[in-house]
Amino acid sequence: MFLYIRMFLIMGITLYTSRIVLEQLGVSDFGVYNLVAGIVAMMGFMNAAMSSATQRYLAFDIGKNDPINLRKTFNTSLIIHGGIAVLIVLLAETIGLWYINYKMVLPLDRIYAANVVFQVSIFTLLVGVIQVPFNALIIAKERMNIYAYLSIVEAILKLAVVFLLVYFSTDKLITYSFLLFIVTLLIALFYQIYCKRSFSESRFMIPKDGDFYKELISYSGWNLFGNIAGVAKGQGVNLVLNLFFGTVINAAYAITNQVSSAINMFVVNLQMAFNPQIIKNYSQGNLQQMQSLIFQASKISFMLMLLLAMPILLNTDYILTLWLKDVPDDTIVFVQLALIGVLIESLSGPLMTAAQATGRIKWYQITIGTLIFLNLPTSYVLLKIGLAAPMTFIVSIVISVLSLIFRLFFLKEILNFDVKKYCILVLFRIILISTFACFFYFIHAEYITKNTNFIAFIIDSSLIIGTLSIVYLLLGFNNKEREFLVAFIKHKFNGKY
Repeated sequence: MFLYIRMFLIMGITLYTSRIVLEQLGVSDFGVYNLVAGIVAMMGFMNAAMSSATQRYLAFDIGKNDPINLRKTFNTSLIIHGGIAVLIVLLAETIGLWYINYKMVLPLDRIYAANVVFQVSIFTLLVGVIQVPFNALIIAKERMNIYAYLSIVEAILKLAVVFLLVYFSTDKLITYSFLLFIVTLLIALFYQIYCKRSFSESRFMIPKDGDFYKELISYSGWNLFGNIAGVAKGQGVNLVLNLFFGTVINAAYAITNQVSSAINMFVVNLQMAFNPQIIKNYSQGNLQQMQSLIFQASKISFMLMLLLAMPILLNTDYILTLWLKDVPDDTIVFVQLALIGVLIESLSGPLMTAAQATGRIKWYQITIGTLIFLNLPTSYVLLKIGLAAPMTFIVSIVISVLSLIFRLFFLKEILNFDVKKYCILVLFRIILISTFACFFYFIHAEYITKNTNFIAFIIDSSLIIGTLSIVYLLLGFNNKEREFLVAFIKHKFNGKY
């Protein structure tokens, strides 16, 4: 219960923070900040590739109860991430600077501020790069409570930054980027101190096993392809939107990402608890248990996401107006389409973890990565011929569905995954639930008056969540799962089980 109270608290703080930032910076500067930060994030594609490799190898060592190799893995990863940090600086100070000053569509009077923000964002990213092995070790050790408390602290600090922004008379865009860097640095230092004190494996050493460096880099090489594709889908499309529509559309895109990320945070936390278990069961040869965990994680992830997304889908206009007051153009339809995409992607998370656990990811990454990368050129072509900005999200939804199908068949090939059983136990029930949700959506939109006050919105959302919960019990679970859930609820209320 505390976990979900924490997540609701963080989501509320994050969304409120975004509202104040938008007010303080203005729509254009808000778009500039997120666009520049996005370019820096693109430079971190190598870091993202190594991150998944690090988590996989650490969890694998823990599953095999091999503390000596665990320390070697941690420190090898830390040294590789140091090298990645150097490469990021080289890329950012050459290609990144060139793009910002010669290609990006910016107001002329904000070019200097954009350059300063770019430099500060580079330092922020470098802190995150060095932090990856420490975070991966905490996840592999399943110390989720540390994330629970520190994520609250981080959200509160970011809220404090926003309130401080009101009292600064200097350029608010530049000031905001500096303050966020300080918050990132403080949180990273705390994680590192915790690891040093709690895990002997985090004591620094220089591993001399050259073959292991090659193994980690080789493994991450194929992840690199997938991460380039992910960058193309996210920040690449953001740059394309900037080329055609300017910084205001980037503000709408940034707000959309914040809404979808806030909702997705619940599923990410849920899957974070499943992921180490999926990898450890594979390392121990417990393939049936691993498959069962994948089924559970996929179905529960989708159901949780739908439970959170449905009230927003049905009240997007009211929520955005209440939250932001002045809503940038296209934000409403962006948010609705993005949530549909996140719903589909929530099914894929456990499948991706399973593929990573096997280590046999070459053709998996080539195929799925190519599909995801197509978001960028397809979006560019469609906008070039005159289609509207929301088309980029429709492209993403279609590609997400295709990627899910390909992931299933790749797992069948590399893991002997029971696709038929997955379709029956997971996809069939999700299709039933989704059919009801679509029917409910059209009935609600057609016959129920739009909310005009907060009390009506709370009542409406409670009815939506209550209705979906009943549907989950009837259509989403089999008899065994239903009996367990009823017993669990009785236990919580009666203290007996």
